[in-house]
Amino acid sequence: MDLPGLEWLRHVNGDRAAALEQFVTGWYPAAGATKSLSTSSSSRLPGGLEQLYRLAEQRPGALGTQNSILPEPDLHTDHLGEMLVFGVENQGGFFWSLLWTLDGLEADPTVWFRELDEEPIAEQEQLSGFLIQFSLFEASMGADYLALPRRLTAPQVEQLTQALHLVPLRPFWPWAPTHFYVAPGLVMYVSNEGGEEFDVWAGATHRSALDPLTDLPVDWTRFDG
Repeated sequence: MDLPGLEWLRHVNGDRAAALEQFVTGWYPAAGATKSLSTSSSSRLPGGLEQLYRLAEQRPGALGTQNSILPEPDLHTDHLGEMLVFGVENQGGFFWSLLWTLDGLEADPTVWFRELDEEPIAEQEQLSGFLIQFSLFEASMGADYLALPRRLTAPQVEQLTQALHLVPLRPFWPWAPTHFYVAPGLVMYVSNEGGEEFDVWAGATHRSALDPLTDLPVDWTRFDG
């Protein structure tokens, strides 16, 4: 079984466009041409979003399964007309947006996380890094094969991730700062809301990708390996 590789990982802090493309095309099989998700070549959207839309034309899963990146025709400003909303939680509890100015959008803007009417909080990575993180999170959540432990302590997390590679990005998601660990065909996220226990979720493209986790002394609620 050929598993998606990790070539993309070496580009994460050098050429993020290459990292995003290599991860998405490796993880999602091409489904054939579909309707374009981008409006025109004159769009003033940041390159990262345009790239994701191009990738999603043959790989719709790249726009998310748990949360989602809105297709370009569905992008809209917030109620104040100051922020361009581009990503939403599946139940509408929060959204991600970019600051909209008279000059349009920056090439690699800050991403703002906002829960309903709360004040927006800046994600730690600019859009180029955020889109990699978003893609990793959604890949793990939507995977066919899962490994789900009960909440873990820090030493347990360290043991669980020893055989994996840490994705070198600052934490994703202000609610519960999240790091990502990967192996061929496997994405694991580890998040913490400030306590002593961690939430862990691993998703894989094939059950064999879960082999690095097989013999660990972990109490799994689900393990598809």
